[in-house]
Amino acid sequence: MDQRPFKILGIQQIAVSSLDKERLRGLWVDKLGLQQVGRYRSHAENVDEDILSMGSGPNQVEVDLMQPIDSEGKPRVQTPPLNHVGLWVDDLGVAVEWLAAQGVRFAPGGIRKGASGHDICFIHPKASDEFPVAGEGVLIELVQAPPEVCEALDT
Repeated sequence: MDQRPFKILGIQQIAVSSLDKERLRGLWVDKLGLQQVGRYRSHAENVDEDILSMGSGPNQVEVDLMQPIDSEGKPRVQTPPLNHVGLWVDDLGVAVEWLAAQGVRFAPGGIRKGASGHDICFIHPKASDEFPVAGEGVLIELVQAPPEVCEALDT
């Protein structure tokens, strides 16, 4: 295998979902004490999410509580309940190019701005004949780490 030209630095976020994010807030905000730092709504992505935070600085992890805007619409953000895991990467463009050459399947949409303002893309949860490597049922978000996170987490 070729030398990997990028590094995964750590967990950037996890996204959990339900038909009713208020039930999720009962645990994540009311009981565990995470603080809401933002909100994101997208009809195109069929998502209404509260963005929570735990930790600080480069060790801060985002927790997104998601519910569908239309429970019958697509994408079905409520399925599965652990919607996706986000990973900090030091060079997103290089990572995507190298991983695709290694047979990794990416979800449609390519590299774009995510809800938190960072460049992102997603590794598809299911493999295909053309791209035989995928998340095996888990959607994985790759997130371009800002310079201060790269510096702090690059070991």
